Amino acid sequence: MIGSVHWKFAAAASVLSTTLLMLTSGPVGAWSYKEAAQPYAGTTITILDEVTPLQEAMKKLVAKFTAETGIKVNYELLSHPEVISKGQADMLSGRGAYDAVMLHSPQMGLLLSAKVLRPIDTYLANSKLTNPDLDSADFIDPGSSTLAKFGANTYGFLTWNYNQVYWARGDLLNHPEEKAAFKAKYGYDLAPAATLEQMRDIAAFFTRAKGAKLAGETLSSDFYGIVLEGIRGGTTFWSVWNNFIRNWGGDLFDAEGKPTFDRPENVAAVQFWADLWKSSPPGQAEYSLIDVPTVMGNGIAAQTIAWSDFVLGIDTPKASKLHGKFVYAGIPPKVGQTARRQAETEPSLVAISTHSRAPEATYLFLQWMVDKATQKDLIGSLGGGVPVRNSSWGLPQIKDSPNASLFKAMSESLRHGYAKPRAAKLYEIADVAGAILQDIATGKITAAAGMKAAQEKVLGICQKCFLTAGN
Repeated sequence: MIGSVHWKFAAAASVLSTTLLMLTSGPVGAWSYKEAAQPYAGTTITILDEVTPLQEAMKKLVAKFTAETGIKVNYELLSHPEVISKGQADMLSGRGAYDAVMLHSPQMGLLLSAKVLRPIDTYLANSKLTNPDLDSADFIDPGSSTLAKFGANTYGFLTWNYNQVYWARGDLLNHPEEKAAFKAKYGYDLAPAATLEQMRDIAAFFTRAKGAKLAGETLSSDFYGIVLEGIRGGTTFWSVWNNFIRNWGGDLFDAEGKPTFDRPENVAAVQFWADLWKSSPPGQAEYSLIDVPTVMGNGIAAQTIAWSDFVLGIDTPKASKLHGKFVYAGIPPKVGQTARRQAETEPSLVAISTHSRAPEATYLFLQWMVDKATQKDLIGSLGGGVPVRNSSWGLPQIKDSPNASLFKAMSESLRHGYAKPRAAKLYEIADVAGAILQDIATGKITAAAGMKAAQEKVLGICQKCFLTAGN
């Protein structure tokens, strides 16, 4: 009996000891970056990424990864064009200066065809390397799956989730005199555009010459109903394709990847887009994705379609006197649209090069970048941000933001945003078509003639442009 009591006390003490150990040291066998990185401690990896406020904030967090893992990270940030040109050149040449490079989805076709991207599936399946709480299902779709997967392989994680939103002057849309005049002219209430046709009406209504009245004040300079990106390069081509052509039920390729630029619905959509230029600033043909937010912040246009990460830098007390007066929404659809709704988004990832000398260490860093804890720190440091995870919408910096309509607009656009098709010559196609689109918008050629010319030129680049998984 006495021995039995002693045994019970000993057993209880053992359980208590184990419980205390778990409380103080964490669950026995719990996965950690520190433990996973032990074989690679002291390794140095070099990552090439794009310079925006998002990446600049991430760069400040990188020291946390190094402190925990012992893996040193050279996190290099370059401009948008430099990341594309320098990153691709490094991978294609085999030089291997970068272990991983940030890629926009239009780059995937070329680099997949060149077989210079390292799949991460073996790392994902390795329980020593992959956090069991990674929660891949939490990444925002359809951007994540259409970006990261090709055939049977996975090439990274959704790392940056660029998206375009509708952006308007709420103070003008809510002004009593403007509301009454708009209702009298168009027969419906003035509000943020719920359709592309409403966006057109708002653009025409608010385009006014110097000396006219706007919201009860006399204009000292011309005012424009809309501002759009119009530069031949940049993202003009992508915006026209996804925000207009696809919402008209058209597309630039068929399911097999054959060019179909001259479809009637494509012509109609491009003509609609070009007509918006009549309500735009005269220098719009030279406006880039950076100029559009600046114009909105300066207060000379009523509405736009813009990249939300640049909006974050403008709608602040220091950047614009109109801070707090803007309203946002997702990219509006066409009236009566039956085709799959689309929005121009650019889901991007950081992909491991086949020439990386430290792929496992690089994989750990890429996983850490999209980890829930890292994303929480990133969004917290920015006071907002652009989520890559569904769970991030619940973070207080987003959920309780005074600018909640912007984050709601991001969410709406991302619901309809897909990665670009895998076409090895997609940038070449964009250069050709982008130049023709600008000629259409500036009246040098009709939409019908321009899209016919684009069809002929793109057929000269590729007959079937999409990469297949067997290539």
